[in-house]
Amino acid sequence: MTADRKREARQKFLLGGIVVRAGLAKADRAFLLGGLIELARIAPGSAEHRRLRDAGEEAFKATGLDADQARIRESTEWH
Repeated sequence: MTADRKREARQKFLLGGIVVRAGLAKADRAFLLGGLIELARIAPGSAEHRRLRDAGEEAFKATGLDADQARIRESTEWH
């Protein structure tokens, strides 16, 4: 597996973990994609973007996801 493919697989793994942490593991895929498309339409730096980012930051702190990601990063770094 090339380094690019490994990076892409790792990114998908981490994003999947976010979906699970958000409680959406059993959600319909079309629903998830629709929600992500709506999120992509929110202008960076807007009040809504800041509100959602703040909510995400709080969720990361509450669940320890940042620490989990750091441990995964340390144990799976590809050179």
